[in-house]
Amino acid sequence: MVFSSLTFLFFFLPLALIFYYISPRILRNLVLLGVSLFFYAWGEPIYIMLMIFSALTDYIHGRIIGRYREHRPLYAKLGLVSSLIVNLAVLSFFKYADFLIESINSIMGTGIEPMDLPLPIGISFYTFQTMSYAIDVYRGTVRPQKNIMTFALYVSLFPQLIAGPIVRYEMIEQELMNRTFQLGQFADGVRIFIIGLGKKALIANTIGQLWASVESQGISDLTVFAAWLGIIAFAFQIYFDFSGYSDMAIGLGKMFGFSFPKNFNYPYIAKNASEFWRRWHISLGSWFRDYVYIPLGGNRKGQFVLYRNLFVVWGLTGLWHGASWNFVLWGLYFGVLIGLERAGLLKWLEKLPRVIQHGYLLLVILFSWVLFVFEDIGEGIRYAQVMVGLGGRPLYDTAFLYDLYTNAVLLCMAALLSTPLFTQLWNRCIERSEIMQKEWVQTGLQVVFFIVILTCSTAYLVDDAFNPFLYFRF
Repeated sequence: MVFSSLTFLFFFLPLALIFYYISPRILRNLVLLGVSLFFYAWGEPIYIMLMIFSALTDYIHGRIIGRYREHRPLYAKLGLVSSLIVNLAVLSFFKYADFLIESINSIMGTGIEPMDLPLPIGISFYTFQTMSYAIDVYRGTVRPQKNIMTFALYVSLFPQLIAGPIVRYEMIEQELMNRTFQLGQFADGVRIFIIGLGKKALIANTIGQLWASVESQGISDLTVFAAWLGIIAFAFQIYFDFSGYSDMAIGLGKMFGFSFPKNFNYPYIAKNASEFWRRWHISLGSWFRDYVYIPLGGNRKGQFVLYRNLFVVWGLTGLWHGASWNFVLWGLYFGVLIGLERAGLLKWLEKLPRVIQHGYLLLVILFSWVLFVFEDIGEGIRYAQVMVGLGGRPLYDTAFLYDLYTNAVLLCMAALLSTPLFTQLWNRCIERSEIMQKEWVQTGLQVVFFIVILTCSTAYLVDDAFNPFLYFRF
């Protein structure tokens, strides 16, 4: 069940909210736990026991680490190591076993049969959450949770369970144990959720069909401009798909009394790769920074260690996204770029006009999405060759002109909505217009706006079956 489905919008969510808020406060965690397990079982009934196992394992390890960290630190360290081994073993088995088998077969010429295990939905997200919990208990930044039901709720909380954002235990520790209904927070949640739904249903799904159309033509038949149009469409699709999902998750969290971290901050307005990754999938970037990059020494131990750490972190970032070599290369691509920027490229870029800096960023990002979207690296290379004019392909043809003409308005809207322009215009209208400064006017306009977005999104979902979530596979 996805958030942008009629089943979720008009069946699951209303019933979940009703059951949650009519329950006595002392039972709300239990009710929300049951709702979350039902939500996961709807799509993954087989793997619900795997998630429960993960929660139980890290609950026990957290208690062990918390008990011994001050008086017998060796036992606490062993508990932490055990927790990390179990989590990484489970993640590696289900996500990377076939990747390892296929790599061995390719290198050694063996014929080992892959296991073809279906990937448990959201395993990368909830595994990182449980690992961060054990590490934070060991560091002493959080206290071990003694109530197993409360901890199970943290692991299985349905708004962010499937595709993040990655929510660390310390972020919602107090809210897990004590939440009160606040109308303002609930209303904010509804607004954020509807914005995310609009991003997903009206922008990502629609422009995703443009990318699907270009991809279906076959690389050998693409023109140069069609290749650029296709990867631009994919860039918008993945942004509005993932940021839309994150917005919906954050909004749902607020409806149930939780404050999840922001996961996107207009990444396409960045001026370099380093800034892009401070704006894109923020919760993942901060996780790798705090639990891998800094423990490895960060930038405090000289240039060699700095670049080694960047190489390790970005290789792992790519591997986190998928069990395929194209994802590893995609991660290392950013590692090299950010390393070059640290080595001096960034200082040189900062001397250039902002429009050139921004053009540089968009260029390197679009080529990165070529690596990302094609699991067959050879196909990705051929696609990039078409983009740069190699292979003797024409600049354009009638198919490109038709796709551009029929999607021009959508592309312009996607570009504008990728920036804070509309938010800035709204704030400027409030500043300069006396009538806009009246609260009832602002509230009325917002209500109309969100009703329109919800209505249009619902109409789209009724009429169209194209509704993928790209980050479900991670």
